[in-house]
Amino acid sequence: MFSKKRATAAAAIAAGAALVLAGCAGGTGDAPDGEPTFNPEEEVTLDLAFWGNDVRAELYDEVIAAFNEEYPNITVNSSFLAFPEFWEKRQTEAAGGNLPDVMQFDYSYLRQYSENSLLLDLDPYIGGIIESDPLPQNILDIGVVGGTTYAIPTSTNAWGMYTNPVLLEQAGVEEFPGGTWEDYTDWMGEVTDASGGAFWGGSDYTGRIQNFELQLRAEGSYLFSDDGEPGFDEERLAEFWESGQPVRDGIGVPQQRVEEVAPLSPFDTALTASELTWDNFGSGYLGNLGEGYTELGLVAPPITEEGAQDLYLKPSMLHAISANTDHPEAAATLVNFLINSPQSGEIFGTNRGIPASETALEAAELDPLSQQIADYEASIEGRLGDAPPVPIIGYGTLEEKFRQLGTELNFGTMTVEDAVSQFFAEMDVVLNQ
Repeated sequence: MFSKKRATAAAAIAAGAALVLAGCAGGTGDAPDGEPTFNPEEEVTLDLAFWGNDVRAELYDEVIAAFNEEYPNITVNSSFLAFPEFWEKRQTEAAGGNLPDVMQFDYSYLRQYSENSLLLDLDPYIGGIIESDPLPQNILDIGVVGGTTYAIPTSTNAWGMYTNPVLLEQAGVEEFPGGTWEDYTDWMGEVTDASGGAFWGGSDYTGRIQNFELQLRAEGSYLFSDDGEPGFDEERLAEFWESGQPVRDGIGVPQQRVEEVAPLSPFDTALTASELTWDNFGSGYLGNLGEGYTELGLVAPPITEEGAQDLYLKPSMLHAISANTDHPEAAATLVNFLINSPQSGEIFGTNRGIPASETALEAAELDPLSQQIADYEASIEGRLGDAPPVPIIGYGTLEEKFRQLGTELNFGTMTVEDAVSQFFAEMDVVLNQ
């Protein structure tokens, strides 16, 4: 459950792809009795790596300067790259056993790095060097793999539905009032009909694996277990893809139009009045829609089973420590500052997403869109369940295969039966490699 302040947290950055990593061993820096030891006067140097741009780099510089006011003995050398290049460099470093001491981390890579013994076990530091009081347990649980905490989230987000108020006004259709997936399909049809061919109510929601996951969670199942076992069979996947046929038959935006505006989405380009996605995408949508757009609608996804806890919080990004660091206590001190300190909340604001830490959140200023996301997450509190296990190795490959098969279904170049067969064949390869 959220605290009152935690209910104001949301936004995210997330992406990923599979890596094949060489393992390397490392220590925990524990004292003989298992308690972490830390000499606050020891002169140490830490390497900190993050992905981002010049703006984020300047913010990190400010936070590091604030950190050094409290810990002048810890020198922090920071470096940053764009997201793809960041992970390419980490792969090379992982193979050589020389990862940075502290890393901004992406959820999609957490299992791969942790299972290859590349990340430090943070449990000995949580509740001590890494303050746990400002971080709800469901937030801390996000960084757990196989019963061990390997990373701490900086912020979280949830699955939601953005709507375009300008298009809805043009169509004369009210905001989606909530309801089942069938209700959502009917609502999309109203928008499409009312637009006179100018735009569509939405896209085929069965092309996104996240919507399939929501339905499975509502039914008491899951996408993949912690052991990599699927929580569905061929019949259930076929049922899901078949449910999208009315949308593909004219209610949703045609796939050809989707291809024409790529890499932007049809929602980015005002071709559709709704989009199911992570709630942190709002600022990007507003930027791409451009002049005339100052706000968006944000409502809960359709319901599969009334009262089900089908939604969950996902980290926008996390911080992790290399298993090979020579200074685990100093690294944990830096991680705590980056996540929990009021200075980090005040300086970063919502650059990394709305802070997951209560302490940092109190110091951050929320812009109108961030406040809207906060209000949205408060509104879905009753639908929030436990987060699923950290993504399996190869999840990114399966997510992309799911999307590609959805595209073929939309073009009408593949049957549902063939799509199911292809996905299970791909899944067999990924899960058994």
